[in-house]
Amino acid sequence: MANESRPCPCDIGDRFDYGGRGQEVQVGHIKAYVCKPSASTDKAVIVIHDIFGWQLPNTRYIADMLATNGYIAICPDFFVGQEAWKPSNDWATFNDWVKTRDAGKTDKEVDVVLKYLKDQCGAKKIGVIGFCWGGAAVQHLMLKNPHLKTGVSIYGVISRFEDKHSLLHPTFFIFGEKDDVIPLEQVTSLEQKLKQNCKVDYEVKIYPGQTHGFVHRKREDINPQDKPYIEEGRKDMINWLNKYL
Repeated sequence: MANESRPCPCDIGDRFDYGGRGQEVQVGHIKAYVCKPSASTDKAVIVIHDIFGWQLPNTRYIADMLATNGYIAICPDFFVGQEAWKPSNDWATFNDWVKTRDAGKTDKEVDVVLKYLKDQCGAKKIGVIGFCWGGAAVQHLMLKNPHLKTGVSIYGVISRFEDKHSLLHPTFFIFGEKDDVIPLEQVTSLEQKLKQNCKVDYEVKIYPGQTHGFVHRKREDINPQDKPYIEEGRKDMINWLNKYL
């Protein structure tokens, strides 16, 4: 685990012992995990990982879940070969570490992935989801990228995008009520600013009693009290994608 005095923000939950149903591929200058549904489809979802990187079994589990629901799912290495954060790392070094991995500078990688999805997979309707660091990246892309149809930001760190709220595409924001990383006043402020500035459909939803990482870092079998909210968060994510893709 991380330092007891101040645990790493995303390291709240459990690591799945999970191998994945997809495969690793080379997409331009980056590696990616891809999982495809059994039936052919022109719908795809880019999955943006948290600070633990593209190989975290939990994130691949969500990618596979998307494939089970009929989407081509791709989880690229948005750290582009740089090392992912490890729970054993020293928390004191975290801020310096994250400065070299800017969630607002994912455009080049997204362009390469979009080209791959269109040219190699036949995707025409493409959305994006992301967790924590990846949730912040989703916020950035929803403000900027014209080629994505919709996004789901799952406990995306709000503080990185304080004054930008004119979303281009329908966006769903998932937050936990007891998230130590994202205080509720930040969520309330985000809602107010979206109400004032946003011209597209959006939703901000807070899940009672939930901590950071609950959608992909908690296991239903060992967190029975959280199980309904874990399932609800995942179901809401799928329903939003179904609606806009």
